[in-house]
Amino acid sequence: MQRSNFNNSKDEIWSHLAKQMNANLDKDKFQIHDVLRYSSGEWEITLDQYYVITGTQKTAYTRMRAPFVNKDGLQFEIYKESLASSIAKLFGMQDIEGGDAFFDDNFIIKGNNEEKVKILLNDKGLMKLIELLPDLSFQIREDDGWFSEKFPEGVNELYFLCEGEIKDEAMLKNLFEIFSITLERLVEIDSAYETNPNIKL
Repeated sequence: MQRSNFNNSKDEIWSHLAKQMNANLDKDKFQIHDVLRYSSGEWEITLDQYYVITGTQKTAYTRMRAPFVNKDGLQFEIYKESLASSIAKLFGMQDIEGGDAFFDDNFIIKGNNEEKVKILLNDKGLMKLIELLPDLSFQIREDDGWFSEKFPEGVNELYFLCEGEIKDEAMLKNLFEIFSITLERLVEIDSAYETNPNIKL
């Protein structure tokens, strides 16, 4: 799976991307947890990377997040068909077909409101961008996980996660565009408020 721009390092790619997108790159002095912050309308989209150590093995994960005020409690998850969907089943969400034959054959879509999720994904540009991703877990989730503070009531986050270090600049741009379009679509379908949730990740 190709995820790099020739031999450029992650630092070089992220620094160049920050300049191109007029984003802020918060550099960690220990070079463990850099965060790229991009403002899209009222929302802040953050890109970072973290590691999970199991025994002697160290695995990198690339993550993107954007807190927003969820107006109606809409939840969804999108996975590549090849990935296990057992996590999604834990949430009791139903399988949904978006209506695009290629997308439905290659992705698992789950949500708690079939009609709303179908309307959300009724955007050819958004679906094509999602199709370009090598693998993904793309979802709305209630807060930032077990080991973080819970968000205020009504605040959820748009969340992307994949295993590995993404250093492909075009792919990272696609991710930011996916988030920006999805947040705008959530407002359009009356599932999100176009307000700043005032959450700093």
